[in-house]
Amino acid sequence: MRTIIQNGVVVNASGTQKADVLIENGVIAGIGPGLPVRGEDSVDAAGCYVFPGFIDPHTHFDLDLGVTSTADNFVTASRAALLGGTTTILDFAEPARGGTMRQAVEAWNRKAQGCSCNYGYHMEIAGWNDAVSREMGDMRALGITSYKMYMVYDMRVDDGEIYLAMKRARECGALIAMHCENYHVLMAKVAEQKALGNLGPAGHPLSRPAEVEAEAVSRFLRIAQMAGAPAYVVHLSAQEGLLEARRARERGQEVYLETCPQYLVLDDACYLDPDGAKFVMSPPLRKPADRAALWEGLSRDEIDTVGTDHCSFTMAQKALGRDDFSKIPNGGAGVQNRASLYYTYGVLQNKVTLPQMAAQLCTNAARVFGMPNKGVLREGADADVVVWDPAYEETISYKTLAHNCDNSPYEGLGARGRARDVFLNGERVVEEGRLVKTGLGKFVPCGTMEHFRG
Repeated sequence: MRTIIQNGVVVNASGTQKADVLIENGVIAGIGPGLPVRGEDSVDAAGCYVFPGFIDPHTHFDLDLGVTSTADNFVTASRAALLGGTTTILDFAEPARGGTMRQAVEAWNRKAQGCSCNYGYHMEIAGWNDAVSREMGDMRALGITSYKMYMVYDMRVDDGEIYLAMKRARECGALIAMHCENYHVLMAKVAEQKALGNLGPAGHPLSRPAEVEAEAVSRFLRIAQMAGAPAYVVHLSAQEGLLEARRARERGQEVYLETCPQYLVLDDACYLDPDGAKFVMSPPLRKPADRAALWEGLSRDEIDTVGTDHCSFTMAQKALGRDDFSKIPNGGAGVQNRASLYYTYGVLQNKVTLPQMAAQLCTNAARVFGMPNKGVLREGADADVVVWDPAYEETISYKTLAHNCDNSPYEGLGARGRARDVFLNGERVVEEGRLVKTGLGKFVPCGTMEHFRG
């Protein structure tokens, strides 16, 4: 099967060019101006940009919190992902209490059946022992080379466990990603807010100020320094955390940073809304100054990736914390909106460029997580391609989004641009903004990371 995408502007992290893209047997067979048409299916991309398929390095599909599970599973969320131009997601496989990593992979493979976009996994580590250390040596053969640890929640690990895990990851050629918040301080501050009678959503950001994140970022990066290992900070939300990462890089450390659209377009005034519970996520939304600092970090290529942390809950689920903000399920929907928000509030406002959009929405994630045939348009690369229509305009509403959730944190925001056409593994799965093929997602094994910060 051969398809040629004609007359578009091809956007890679390295730059842009007016060129055609030839797809054959699931790979990019050619790129260049005026490629000859020899009976292929032809897609006219005049007036559009042609991007590599976007990669979301941070999703939580079909996540069981114990008290409730996310509104979206792999089937529903992956359809939303494709409509937003995301062709590959990396979810978090979580071993059951007392279970093994291999069992977690098997469980997530079952969850991912029927997924419409490509998918891979990070593995979560919720404790440290000899068995965990041994299993880390087995995960590469299963296509897993990155691990997530938490400084908070029931999965939290202590500093010594982080140190040992990072040393082991270095031996395995793997990467540790960290949710950075100071657990004991935030729990004390949660109690303070409750004592003051701040039980609604507005108490959430007050209990987790930027310093709670920044202290944990600093500590994580110092531990990484002692372990001699690279470090990846997930969902960076605040200027103070960015400053700590700058300090670590200045002393020669290999640090990778991820942020999310919610921290780029929203702020903590949202918690005063009547439906403020839908904005409860951790870290919380920050101040406008933090938002500006993160855009600056993206513009200076200090922040490497933009993931959504898509973790959706209905308003009925959010109401579990109606009288206690600390019981509101943390997370929000967003896997469909990432690229349009970045394009609208970043590219169109001259904060970032089109090549940076390619880098931060796909290329860097492919480099960090060892997917060399993803995130780039070149001969021989996988034919995951997005035809981006910059003229499209919309007002975001959960009613027109494909996720399985009755709310959106971006409700009412205007957005420009959309994934008009999307190719997955060479097949056209989105046509003129409509999902035309589903369930074609494949597992993407991750391999050796590219140490471009080292």
